[in-house]
Amino acid sequence: MKKALALLFVGSGLVFHWSCSDVFDQPSGLVENTTAAEEISEGQDLTAFLNGNGVLMQAFYWDVEPRFDWWDLIADKTDEWAAAGIDRIWLPPVSKGQSGGFSMGYDPSDYYDLGEYFQHGTTETRFGSREELDNLISKAHENNIEVIADIVMGHNSGGGPEFNPYRGKDTFTLFNEMNGNASGMFNRSFEDYHPNSIHNNDEEALFFEEQDLCHLQDNVQNWLWKFDNSVAKYYKNTVGFDGWRFDYVKSFSPEFVAAWVDEVGGWSVGEFFDGNANLVRDWVSSAEINAFDFPCLFQMRDAFERNDLTILQNGDMLWKTNPNESVTFVANHDTDREPVIAEEYKLYAYAYILTHPGYPTIFYLDYENEEFKEKLNQLILINRTIASGEVEVLYADGDEYIAARKGNADNPGLVLYINRNGLELNREVTTHWSNEDLHDYIGGITTSLSTDANGVVSLKAPANGYAVWSVK
Repeated sequence: MKKALALLFVGSGLVFHWSCSDVFDQPSGLVENTTAAEEISEGQDLTAFLNGNGVLMQAFYWDVEPRFDWWDLIADKTDEWAAAGIDRIWLPPVSKGQSGGFSMGYDPSDYYDLGEYFQHGTTETRFGSREELDNLISKAHENNIEVIADIVMGHNSGGGPEFNPYRGKDTFTLFNEMNGNASGMFNRSFEDYHPNSIHNNDEEALFFEEQDLCHLQDNVQNWLWKFDNSVAKYYKNTVGFDGWRFDYVKSFSPEFVAAWVDEVGGWSVGEFFDGNANLVRDWVSSAEINAFDFPCLFQMRDAFERNDLTILQNGDMLWKTNPNESVTFVANHDTDREPVIAEEYKLYAYAYILTHPGYPTIFYLDYENEEFKEKLNQLILINRTIASGEVEVLYADGDEYIAARKGNADNPGLVLYINRNGLELNREVTTHWSNEDLHDYIGGITTSLSTDANGVVSLKAPANGYAVWSVK
């Protein structure tokens, strides 16, 4: 193979640029088309290959605005999201927090105040009223979208002061109708927190350590998941939630997550915030639910920042061993405040997770970015249709990554080609398609390609972009 020489005209001068990847000057099997629109029209209707895949939408970001109107805003988007292929939305913690109208819900005070009681300076939560929450859930269900509740069961905040004999001082561990628990449900005292008469501490307590809940206490277990009107059963049977996202699961034993889900069921995922894939696998095995694939997130960051796409092939990720328990993502409310994956790399990352195994998540701010939305909608369609079958990496180097999903008897699968190079690149690979005409379902390549009898083809990818190839 020869190095590609790009001639870039800048004003009246010539700029010579050498690619760092091996490419063909004129690969065989490429036939130029007249327009991109004509080429796009030649692709198949992908909805003929619906494969049952879904996509989770994280329907919030940190410090959402406008305050008190968020539930109504999200309700208005469920029609559009359902049409795009979103089958679940993940809401922020819905109960009243100590920060009142400014709380994002991660400082839970009254689990049963969903915008109904005046406490901590407000009746509505930051997101709106109970009536507006009910309307949102109803609207989502009308669109066949499940609604996932964010459960903060490790710590509390906003109680009243009481003398705590285990700490030898006053602590804010008194939760009753007059102190941060206006609903009168799940009243708590210092015995429900650490340390107490039966337990000294949990695994971790990085937040509100003096109000770190002890899940060995009967009162805590009864009110969180065992009672008929426990938080778990109230949220499921009365409010209408369909599943759970468990916050900061490093702060308590996975056996308590398993106990919650055993009691009430529902699709579930845990936030085990760690890049060590073995630790995440161990947690999944113990909790018996899904986990966010933080190892995948960090490996994608390294691959794109270092311009070393071999990391995508070789990096250890949860989806590679546990595809049915991996919830992949590119950003969330925590990681986007100081982005783990920079804005310029996000579409590469979404192309990766939406063509590979795992259950992909779309972050609200990314989807509502007008520069991203159309591209994300096309990737979601690809995920729901031809992102099927075994994964085979066909080629990887510093700035190229080519991987196939081999499909099955009823599904053609795809080949993803990520190109981090400043030039349009070509790469000869052997695909699982014999004597087939191919089409780029992203639309960035305006040429037709054909495989030979052995499946060999010179694939193309646009400069600093990606293509998703499949049969016409």
